[in-house]
Amino acid sequence: QETINFNKEFGKITFYESIYRYCNEINESNISDIKFLEKYCNQKSIDISVKGSLQKTHLDIFEKIIEPKLIDPTFVLDYPTEVSPLSRRKDDNPHLVERFELFIGGREIANGFSELNDPQDQAERFHNQLENDEEKMNFDDDFVNAMEYGMPPTAGAGIGIDRLVMLLTNSSSIRDVLFFPLMKPKS
Repeated sequence: QETINFNKEFGKITFYESIYRYCNEINESNISDIKFLEKYCNQKSIDISVKGSLQKTHLDIFEKIIEPKLIDPTFVLDYPTEVSPLSRRKDDNPHLVERFELFIGGREIANGFSELNDPQDQAERFHNQLENDEEKMNFDDDFVNAMEYGMPPTAGAGIGIDRLVMLLTNSSSIRDVLFFPLMKPKS
């Protein structure tokens, strides 16, 4: 049982800073070495979702090792572009996007980002996702076409109400807080 401290300012850390902080063996000299990371994942019993994908491997490490350690409210910023296909790239680093996630009690509570509004970049990311991602969606021609007509800068955030209720009720399973009885197991 972890105690969550809501009495202090919420923490902020970038995606890669969190890996360096919580994974002692990973640093700036080996973060881009896919062979090293695959060996690291094997030693830590981390399933690699997409073999050979550096940024997906970073995300696998983040989800398995870092997320459970983010107990006090913490914003994680600047996610890799490859794992954020709808987010706008950062102006100063095209390998990162303008995205955050809020973690409390080792769980993601909110996700927010600046929306990508460059149709050419979006089309390239959709094509890349079709080739390299198990969780791929169909290429959305209508969406890219609409972007070509002009999409203003937009942003949004979503809060997982079910996860927030889990936090507030100290529930360990999402099934315990689901509103719809049809989603609960029969007893």
